[in-house]
Amino acid sequence: MIDDLQEFEAWYRLAHCPGLGRAAARALLAAFGGPEAVCRASPAQWRSVVGEARVKALVDGQPALDAGWAHALGWWRSGDSRCVTALGDADYPQALLRTEDPPLLLYVEGRVAALRGELLAIIGSRQPTPQGARDARDFASHLGGAGWTVVSGLARGIDAAAHDGALAAGALTVAVVGTGLDQTYPRAHTTLARRIAEQGAVVSEFPPGTPPLAQNFPSRNRIIAGLTRGTLVVEAALQSGSLITARLAAEAGREVFAIPGSIHSPLSRGCHALIRQGAKLVESAADILEELPTSPATGGISRPAGMEAGSATGTRNGAGAPHTRPVQDPVLEALGAEPTTLDAISARTGWTAAALGARLLELELCGEVARMPGGLFQRLHRG
Repeated sequence: MIDDLQEFEAWYRLAHCPGLGRAAARALLAAFGGPEAVCRASPAQWRSVVGEARVKALVDGQPALDAGWAHALGWWRSGDSRCVTALGDADYPQALLRTEDPPLLLYVEGRVAALRGELLAIIGSRQPTPQGARDARDFASHLGGAGWTVVSGLARGIDAAAHDGALAAGALTVAVVGTGLDQTYPRAHTTLARRIAEQGAVVSEFPPGTPPLAQNFPSRNRIIAGLTRGTLVVEAALQSGSLITARLAAEAGREVFAIPGSIHSPLSRGCHALIRQGAKLVESAADILEELPTSPATGGISRPAGMEAGSATGTRNGAGAPHTRPVQDPVLEALGAEPTTLDAISARTGWTAAALGARLLELELCGEVARMPGGLFQRLHRG
């Protein structure tokens, strides 16, 4: 946990520098040993590690960070329950260190200790059926009572029901959000967020002052997936952010669980797709507890059997009604008609891998792109 002002500022300026990106920031940290050492280095030294474009971002981006830094500092100082933990800190979640793209900073309101121990995500539709909401609440209550910390995203529907079930059981719960911690989205969950902070933690990689921007939520989902030992999907449509989170969990080597439902319900189809891809069908919390005994070894999280990385997107390759939106997106244009590699898309657009990864996740959420085996991407619904 950061307790030094200069260290915090160095982390802030490295983590949030416009145009730098997490991969380049981690490369600089590896080269220089820490954020303060990075800040002390010269542009020539930076250039040898990350190249000219990133050096320009580091030099030109700092003035734009001044106001944000002052806001973040004010947030940090305004409450004893507020803290920041950085990559490499003793209290930084070890599970996130075993993912491909760990956040550099985590802003926490509540108990930072809630990010350790036995964590399981419960996610699903923002507009669940009444039975789906009851299932989320009941599973969270039972799992919380068994010692698990329930993680979700503070969204309407299944997320809120999961948090509520854990709170009712007196268990720890963690909300990973896509905004700065000085605001709550949706606003209707302000009281719920406060209760979570009192009985667990609200967490974000985005600095105070960050509004609820659509592009931030796929990034938030990778933290939910990476922070936990498993992810339970309660109800989800085929083209659903929950299925993206499930895929990210599988790629990080975590277990994926899904509750089956009626073949006539659109909110069951996402879960059924996950089960066909190898997610474990569960009917009770006991099914999860059998698969994930408590007090696990700290390393070696294995991929769920039969769950291939990139296979659980829940999209149908070319099926469904065509989109009528005119093509204006450069990434969609660059994809063309055939499955395409990330390197090829980068070459056609000039975008960085980090920027492309974020945009491709957004397009997956919209049902316009499918991630294929072998690291390929394919555009859907041409028209």
